[in-house]
Amino acid sequence: MPASSPQAPALQVSRWFNTDKDLDLAALLGKVVVIEAFQMLCPGCVSHGLPLAQAIHDTFPKDKVSVIGLHSVFEHHAAMTPVSLEAFLYEYRLTFPVGVDQAGEAGMPKTMQSYQMRGTPSLLLIDPAGSLRAHYFGQVSELRIGAEIATLMAETQRDFVPSSSKDSHDALCDDDGCQVSKG
Repeated sequence: MPASSPQAPALQVSRWFNTDKDLDLAALLGKVVVIEAFQMLCPGCVSHGLPLAQAIHDTFPKDKVSVIGLHSVFEHHAAMTPVSLEAFLYEYRLTFPVGVDQAGEAGMPKTMQSYQMRGTPSLLLIDPAGSLRAHYFGQVSELRIGAEIATLMAETQRDFVPSSSKDSHDALCDDDGCQVSKG
C-alpha cells in the first residue's frame, strides 16, 4: 500500500436502505470498499454510475468487496425525499446498501464535503486497510475499475499469505516471470 494514501473519512449517513444495520467503514476493514455517490435526478448517475456500482456488487465476492451507494443531494432537495429514494432503488433494482448523506452547511452533504467531491456521480475506492486509493468524478471505465479492484484484492491476499508460502512462491518467481514447480 502506498504510504501517501490517506485514511478514508467516516461516512456521515442519516438513513440506510437495502441493509438491516448501519454500515461503518471501520467494520469493513479487510475488504475493498466501493462507494458510489449519486443523486436520483443526475443523468450520469442513472446511466453510468449506478449501473457500474450494481455490476461491481453482482460480480465480486461479497466477502472481498463491499459496494455502498451514497445518496448525496446538493440540489433539488424537495424532490429527493426518502420515500422517493426508496421507490427509485426498487424501480432501478439496486440491491447494494445505500446511505443518505447527512445534510451539511448550505445544502452540501457532509460526507461529500469530507471527501471533497466535485459532484455526482463520484466513485471512491477504499483499500482493505481503510485508505482512500482512488476518487473519480463522472463516468469510470468498467475495465479500469475492475482491474483496480482486482489489484487491491491481490495486494490484500499477498499481504496475508503465510511466510512459508511466500518463501516457496518467491523462489519460483522473479521480475521476468514465474516458473511452474516441478516438484
